[in-house]
Amino acid sequence: MAPRLYILADDLIWATRLAGQGRTLGADVVTLKSVDELASLEPLRNGDLIAIDTTTRGFEPVDAVRSAARVGRTLALAQHDDPELRTALLGAGALRVMPYRALFERGHAILAELLDLPLPAVGSLEAPRSGGGVAS
Repeated sequence: MAPRLYILADDLIWATRLAGQGRTLGADVVTLKSVDELASLEPLRNGDLIAIDTTTRGFEPVDAVRSAARVGRTLALAQHDDPELRTALLGAGALRVMPYRALFERGHAILAELLDLPLPAVGSLEAPRSGGGVAS
């Protein structure tokens, strides 16, 4: 069973980029529409991940990360030049705080590692299966 990547982001560009990267890797992507949806999640399966865009104005990012960390592993996306927020997000339970630049430059590799999925071959349009072979 493929891991799930839950995404809470009100920025359409980053939400779309995360979803695309997750799908390319073979994850089941679930886009959360609100903090209420995040709060209603049951404990996640091993391997699942919640990614939260912390530059939002629609919710308090540290509280959202704290809520997410209660149910599963949480990746926080933040500006690279905000060390106070980074410290607060890690203190709230984020597994990792990733700057947007890293998502842009190495997002597939970072998400593959966190979701325990193989990276597709360079130039491939097919997602690898976690058990080997290729998903069509």
